Amino acid sequence: MLKTNYVTIRGTKEGLILYLDDECSFSELVSELEEKLSSNYPQISEGPAVHVKVSVGNRYLSEPQKEQLISIISDQQKLVINQIESNIITKQEAENLQKEAQTATIIRVIRSGQVLEVKGNLLLLGDVNPGGTVVATGNIYILGVLRGIAHAGSEGDSEAVIAASKMEPSQLRIAEIVSRSPDTKDNESHDMECAYVGYDNKIAIERIQQMGKIRPGITNVTSFEL
Repeated sequence: MLKTNYVTIRGTKEGLILYLDDECSFSELVSELEEKLSSNYPQISEGPAVHVKVSVGNRYLSEPQKEQLISIISDQQKLVINQIESNIITKQEAENLQKEAQTATIIRVIRSGQVLEVKGNLLLLGDVNPGGTVVATGNIYILGVLRGIAHAGSEGDSEAVIAASKMEPSQLRIAEIVSRSPDTKDNESHDMECAYVGYDNKIAIERIQQMGKIRPGITNVTSFEL
């Protein structure tokens, strides 16, 4: 009887990738994983640690199953797990992703001392006064004057953008990148502008009409153009 390989081990510059079959039973998978690791990576006390990424494909792992896999791999002294990757997500994770992809539309003025925070994108119909703050995990679109603080991509998304009808912020922040108040000329009329993280890892501001050329992937910004 031909033995099926449920575990495939591949080496990369970063370490090892363990591809685990997603159709066999979990017990069969565990048995072969233990066998292959013990024969290929015996217990040794010398040499650097080897980083491991585990890919389980379309298999859902319960927390006890994850813990069992981690235990088996970690028993090999020089193997350190960096990531367990699965194509399957829980209902809660799916709901969170859906929520983060949504755009919250809010009509109000953010006054000094007020903080508005949303999950996903924010479309604000109103001004952000000096001392006011708006925060979103996604993009921020302000159909009004931005004179306060705007923080887009608050959970680390450096691809997020900040657009405003009139850009006069006291501070712009995208992910962990902070920009001081840009220089603006008083009484100068200008088109809606968009702030984004440029190739130099600094926040830049351009007219929103130019964003299609600078960041071709940004298509939902221009739909809010005045």
